[in-house]
Amino acid sequence: MKKDWTYKKLGEICESDLGKTLNSKTDTGEYRPYLCAINVLWDKIDMSTLKTTKFETSELERYSVKKGDLLVCEGGDIGRAAIWNEDEPMQYQNALHRIRFNGDMLPRFFLMYLHNLKNTGVLDNNYGKGVTIKHLVKSSLLSIPVPVPPLSEQQHIVSELDLLQSIIDKQQAQLKEYDNLAQSIFYDMFGDPVANDKGWNVQPLGMIGKIARGVSKHRPRNAPELLGDYMPFIQTGDIANSGMYITNCQSGYSDLGVAQSKVWHKGTLCITIAANIGKCAIMTFDACFPDSVVGFIATPNKTLTEYVYFYFLWIQQALEDNAMGVAQKNINLGILNNMNIPVPPLPLQQSFAKKIEAIEKQKADISQSIAETQKLFDYTMDKYFG
Repeated sequence: MKKDWTYKKLGEICESDLGKTLNSKTDTGEYRPYLCAINVLWDKIDMSTLKTTKFETSELERYSVKKGDLLVCEGGDIGRAAIWNEDEPMQYQNALHRIRFNGDMLPRFFLMYLHNLKNTGVLDNNYGKGVTIKHLVKSSLLSIPVPVPPLSEQQHIVSELDLLQSIIDKQQAQLKEYDNLAQSIFYDMFGDPVANDKGWNVQPLGMIGKIARGVSKHRPRNAPELLGDYMPFIQTGDIANSGMYITNCQSGYSDLGVAQSKVWHKGTLCITIAANIGKCAIMTFDACFPDSVVGFIATPNKTLTEYVYFYFLWIQQALEDNAMGVAQKNINLGILNNMNIPVPPLPLQQSFAKKIEAIEKQKADISQSIAETQKLFDYTMDKYFG
């Protein structure tokens, strides 16, 4: 199929212009809403964050996007793009490129091509200008070579990729539904854990399990000799980006790294006390973690880790809001040790844990399906755009 495609520079198949350069001191005219970089997400325009500024009537046509136009971010996360699909035009400012194609290119086809350039690093490395902050200047943007298949082939490719993406979106929505179901079961069985409206016995967290900070004695903590593949090394980001269970992490320790740290065993509940306050997840493998993370090991005849995990999900925002610090918020071990927590009867917790186990099995199946569909999506992108 691709052997019959032609390639042209983007500037040969479109008109492009940056939006208005704003100056609150000198701008005149009527206040109108306008689009800027924060409104443009990948393949979506967020209208909830619109701002207004003054536009003269004579400026409206030049600095407007119309249905079918593509908006591309000039700075920051360069190349982030979305199509304006509204019937009414809208003004835009100079942090955005407006691309208006001639009849040879479907906007959505180029959007997908641009997304592939972004994901593979080609856009930033080959077309982004600047060192500390990248910019996608107009001349660089318009120099990008673009495949121009016949319109019927463009539509076929768009439909194929959109179908795969819709499957992924539906599967991800299923995961959220299962998360909501788990939260609903927790509330139905135990009530509001903050109000403790079911009157459960209350005990300090330190009385129903062992709790201690992680260890990282060596300075600097990121010394190359500490890192390796001898033992997984869980950090706050790994916890914040996981679900209920930590199934992988981004870093590992060498034997020297382990020697200056501490090994925690599978089943430990990790709780972040710096950066992402109160985020938690349960380890599915032995690992080390630094002192920005607290480990909790439930006392078996008093409570279950699964129950404590959901308790922290419920109160996480409150912990974040009440954390100390200015530059970086944190909470200390004493606060967690003495934090009173409702402790329902163990048989009720065990019944809850069985329900959650069934939900997590369903989620694991869906996650595997998402991974397989994503692999097919990536393969398809590479087949057409690689």
